[in-house]
Amino acid sequence: MHWLAYQLLHGELPQLSSFTNFHFVVYAIPCFILLYVLMPKKLKRYYLLIASYAFCFLINGAMVIYLLVSTVSMFGFGLLLDKLQTQMKDALAVTEKEQRKAVKKKFVIKQRVVILFAILLHIGTLVVLKYTGFFVTNINRAITMSGGTNLLTVPHFLIPIGISFFSLQALSYILDVYRGITKADRNILRLALFLAFFPQVIEGPISRYNQTADQLWNSPQVNTQSFTFGVQRIIFGMIKKIVIADRLNSFVALIFNDYAMLDGGTIALGAILYTIQLYMDFSGIMDIGLGISEIVGIKLPENFERPFFSKTISEFWKRWHITLGTWFRDYIFYPVSTSTSMKKLTSSARKKLGNHYGPLIAGSIALFSVWICNGLWHGADWNFIFFGMYHFVLILLGNILVPLVRLVNKKLNINPENFFYKLMQILRTCLLVVIGELFFRANGLMNGFHMFGRIFTDFSFSSLTSDLLVRGGIDYLDFIIAGITLIGIFAVSVLNEKKISVRELQTKPVKGALVLQWSVIFILAIFLLVFGAYGVGYAEVYPMYAEF
Repeated sequence: MHWLAYQLLHGELPQLSSFTNFHFVVYAIPCFILLYVLMPKKLKRYYLLIASYAFCFLINGAMVIYLLVSTVSMFGFGLLLDKLQTQMKDALAVTEKEQRKAVKKKFVIKQRVVILFAILLHIGTLVVLKYTGFFVTNINRAITMSGGTNLLTVPHFLIPIGISFFSLQALSYILDVYRGITKADRNILRLALFLAFFPQVIEGPISRYNQTADQLWNSPQVNTQSFTFGVQRIIFGMIKKIVIADRLNSFVALIFNDYAMLDGGTIALGAILYTIQLYMDFSGIMDIGLGISEIVGIKLPENFERPFFSKTISEFWKRWHITLGTWFRDYIFYPVSTSTSMKKLTSSARKKLGNHYGPLIAGSIALFSVWICNGLWHGADWNFIFFGMYHFVLILLGNILVPLVRLVNKKLNINPENFFYKLMQILRTCLLVVIGELFFRANGLMNGFHMFGRIFTDFSFSSLTSDLLVRGGIDYLDFIIAGITLIGIFAVSVLNEKKISVRELQTKPVKGALVLQWSVIFILAIFLLVFGAYGVGYAEVYPMYAEF
């Protein structure tokens, strides 16, 4: 806190850019934890709220304004929906049975109008800020192609960091109140803390009100085990982010920016390295955020569950960015697939196409809705839309081919539980994921197609020279360090996939358990300090998913 006070007294504000920022790691986290421990129980909730808003302000001042607007809207819309629901209940209690349906419909319409305004506010703001430039650019392109000259001015907005995450979180609360899953909260400060809690506000996880609001407001005490496990997870996340993701960043950027000068093998390597970088960056930041929360006794929802052990693309997306996937499932897929028109379509199709293919028609419409939204959520460009449609097609094909695959396995006497069969499924899924990430990272959709085509038309590694590595700010030692670290993380993941918790194994011996746990922390910290990608020649790499 002395550091912060010194900066403020001298008219300066410290710059925080991420959880791995030097100031945040060395000063902010220790000060935050120390003050939380010392804070009286009744004041902890308010301290969490103040600390969260201070963090958001230091990261991005505009973020605070949008958080306040979102919080007030959550509070207002929630109370209005609660009032309408109470009025509906009272009205139905005094209404004759024959008229209840009409009365209920009247109040449901009113609630849907409220929901419409809530969606327009949160999703509308998101669309205006993130996608106006995309729409205007494409309109200008169409005008130019048709011979016109009166081009529209492309607007530039100040887009707050994390708006894609906290907008969905705010909307989930309002929708859950409408559905009766959550009772409207009359404490605006509790809502503010639920939305702004700093370990999750920039990159998620996208929590639901029923998952975290009461935890945060009750502000549990710090205990030895949660503190130890939290510190372990923070350092483990930093190793993912700083040792691997940041180390690969400049080389991956060089390949995607200068792909025209490279052969297909090097481009394929770049796509693989980007996929590794993205996972290590995003899951690493998640580990840090969840670790900070764990220290103060708050359990946030997990956002990753070892996705690269998935046997299908559908399974992959149940394990990757889990809270975004469940948001789309609960608020887009289910409402679309269970709507009255879709139910009628399913009933009709089931009679003609059977129990497997009949429901697929309505399910495919809902799946398309999810994946067009998923693509656009990640960014306003055609490659993101293609990324969404790519996964939509893969998942749809997987659903269509299920009976055929079962028939082939039965005819060929193939056991789906066989280790090598599962391994081939996992490798196939990883390959499909890497292809998708190539288009996701490409600087535009056409560049993505050119890169993908180069892999098949000019596959070699002749351009992977020492000079290319130097220009990419990387050398063979960097690859060795990243590779060894990956092996260690993979080993931990294998154990976790087998339901063997490495952290819980350390608590087995009652005597000396604490010493063992902190020995692991010490070893991981030394490894991070020695092999982290920082210092001369390295620039701090901002968390990748914060851009979305």
